[in-house]
Amino acid sequence: MIERKIKNELTLRRYRRFKSHRSAIISLWLLGAMFFFSFTAEFWANSKPLLLSYNGSLYAPVIKNYHPTEFGRTDIFRMDYRALELGNSDWVLWPIIEWDPFESNTDVESFPAPPSKSNVFGTDDRGRDVASRLLYGFRMSMSFAILVFFSAYFIGVIIGAHMGYFGGLVDLFGQRVIEVWESIPVFMLLLTLISIFKPSLFMLVGISAVFGWMNTAAYVRAEFFKLRRREFVEAARSLGGSHLRIIFKHILPNAIGPVLTFAPFVIAGGISSLAALDYLGFGLQPPTPSWGELLQQAKKNFVIAWWLALFPSMALFSTLFLLSLVGDAVRDAFDPRSA
Repeated sequence: MIERKIKNELTLRRYRRFKSHRSAIISLWLLGAMFFFSFTAEFWANSKPLLLSYNGSLYAPVIKNYHPTEFGRTDIFRMDYRALELGNSDWVLWPIIEWDPFESNTDVESFPAPPSKSNVFGTDDRGRDVASRLLYGFRMSMSFAILVFFSAYFIGVIIGAHMGYFGGLVDLFGQRVIEVWESIPVFMLLLTLISIFKPSLFMLVGISAVFGWMNTAAYVRAEFFKLRRREFVEAARSLGGSHLRIIFKHILPNAIGPVLTFAPFVIAGGISSLAALDYLGFGLQPPTPSWGELLQQAKKNFVIAWWLALFPSMALFSTLFLLSLVGDAVRDAFDPRSA
């Protein structure tokens, strides 16, 4: 009971210290808003109406696919809602951005087209709306970074916990494995594997996680070395607790806090890594929306398409900057000198 009360007080103190960083709170809200709008992007950027009232019936094309025959069209296989002729009593509610990330705007004179009323951030070299691709690209970037974070942390925590808890030969062998693994040129190996196999999101996540757990393992190992001889661990051991129970129930909850301070920076690193891979052409396969792919287009069209460099760069910089502010606040909250 006393131990739980102490933990609750420590958690409350950390929360108050994090909350004292106003810039981090604002950054967290902005990231949350970006996360929400990106993962519900179909409702904000789509070539399908949100709601459509036609001939007395109500349709929701953004949620359900309708066959063109329901609108009296027998000459097409995929409904073009922009070409639908509306009657006096019909109405349509479009998303804020009336383009999906894969659709080309054939009304512009050339590709890439500058910002205009129909494409506020311009189009890329295939006529696709840049704003729509940025919105959907944030989803891919965050999905990749968060999946890599959890996968690498899972591997690192398991290995580091066993190294720190058992010590001896287990720790010696683990240290040698980490030294060998860290000596591998990860980025070059990643490029080689991607050039051999067809890259996908989960393949990139798997490769990045397999070569990204070493730092986590080292920090968890150090925390377990510090905690494994504490009184509550000895008490659990004297009561007959198994090794797994002691590791995951008693030591890990006390050791994981300092390790989590690196989470925002790891996620930021994942976003940068995916952007770099996409920029080099070794990332997600086209036509997947990607910030790095837009920057690659900017390099090819830097003389005539300034918007391809400006808006993706702003999106990437803003995201990394917000994550760094959150990371600084989390690190300060878990600083043992402030406990």
